[in-house]
Amino acid sequence: MCVVNLLLTMDLDDERVAKRRKTMLEDDRGVGQQTITEMETLPHEIIVDILSRLPITSLVQFKFVCKGWRALAQDPLLADMQLSWKAPTTNPCLILHCDFPIRNQLYFVDLSVHNHDKDKVKRLYVPFQTSMPEFDVVGTCNGLLCLSDSLYNDALYVYNPFTMDFMELPKSRQYSDQEVVFGFGFHPKTKQYKVVKIVYYRNTSSSSSYSRARRVVYPQSDVQVFTLGTSAWRSLGKVAYQLIRRPSEALVNGRLHWVSRPRRYYPARRLMSFDLEDEQFREVPKPDCGGLNRCNFHLCVLRGFLAAAVYGNYGKLEIWVMKDYNVKESWIKEFSIGAYMPKCLKQNLVRDRPLKIWKNPSNGKVVRLLCLLDNGEILLEYKNRVLVSYDPKKGKFTDLVFQGIPHWFQTVVHAGSFNWINTPS
Repeated sequence: MCVVNLLLTMDLDDERVAKRRKTMLEDDRGVGQQTITEMETLPHEIIVDILSRLPITSLVQFKFVCKGWRALAQDPLLADMQLSWKAPTTNPCLILHCDFPIRNQLYFVDLSVHNHDKDKVKRLYVPFQTSMPEFDVVGTCNGLLCLSDSLYNDALYVYNPFTMDFMELPKSRQYSDQEVVFGFGFHPKTKQYKVVKIVYYRNTSSSSSYSRARRVVYPQSDVQVFTLGTSAWRSLGKVAYQLIRRPSEALVNGRLHWVSRPRRYYPARRLMSFDLEDEQFREVPKPDCGGLNRCNFHLCVLRGFLAAAVYGNYGKLEIWVMKDYNVKESWIKEFSIGAYMPKCLKQNLVRDRPLKIWKNPSNGKVVRLLCLLDNGEILLEYKNRVLVSYDPKKGKFTDLVFQGIPHWFQTVVHAGSFNWINTPS
């Protein structure tokens, strides 16, 4: 118990940190005798097991205490155990992506902590931002973020925001007139992380006849895949489906999921998956709610299950969950959320709205479903400005207040960890 208490008191004041650093310097120089802490007398596996249960913000502080603790924080076993403890019912870390007014920024708030820091939003350092000042969040998986260049689509980075490890991916094939759909994920069987880049393009000669009053049609496609730890992209050829131009919103059972665009002879929208193991596209049955044939829904993951949030009139929301993956009959309507408008949005919904700058693909929707919290409440994002929790038992909405939250943002549900990938030398 005393070891657990020691590890949970990570908020060290400056005086204690200074004393520990002084002791480290003296030990390094051979001055005085080395002090053996009570924690260091425990077996290594027990120490790592205890550390793996701490919030990511506590671990970040932990590794700066001394060299020995920094070495523990860099142990690959710690990252593996962290991910094994990230149950679907655990409160997540939220990454807030802000691209307004101009320069992109990332912020975070850790909902798993139980101290005063849970109400504070902190800014994240992006070490490669000078080379890619404008970016989109492609996806998050096992503590890693994938970011793409939002201006030119020719740069991709995989990045751990809490260790600041990052890698730039090799350049892939580009087309002069194209639009790109991304996906990023991990397959539990192959233990591989992959970035999927679906490029829709058309010949340059045909672009001159394009009228800007009409939506651009890209008749040709190229599916490109990069496996982290390798050195080159692979092309899988064409894809038969036109997917909505936004990153994959759901990674379930090692499959990325998108929604298809309606086509002339196939007006119904489809739920499409890409298996990261065999690299095949497959259609996934959708719920019989009627709403998925219209542009008023999005996909997400709720406690490990594939879910669809279907918009109704006046901001109402239905949440459908697939309890048995790929079984159509297992879709159930689990929640119905009534219309609500946060207090701070009631005064002036359009004040200071950055219509021409804000690039958020979900812009225009009143509410976006994020995740379920460990207390059973539903976390929602309203108008890219306010986070709200909803209690389905009481039917009560609560506006969440965080110190330092940006004015405009898009929330990414993130599992913070010290995870990283080995790269070829």
